[in-house]
Amino acid sequence: MLMFLLGAALGYVLGARAGHERYEQLRRTYQRVADHPAVQGAAGVVRARVEERVNGGKHADTGAR
Repeated sequence: MLMFLLGAALGYVLGARAGHERYEQLRRTYQRVADHPAVQGAAGVVRARVEERVNGGKHADTGAR
């Protein structure tokens, strides 16, 4: 969560300095990267490992998301 907030703050500052067009360009690039299948796959792996650590190795699928 902290990394997201730092990224959002950095994006805001860069956007404010470079103007709205540059901000939109950065936002589109971020969105393209975030939506890339390889990034989504890596995020899924990380999410699963974090859940394993949080649940102490137990597989607890409650179905609620």
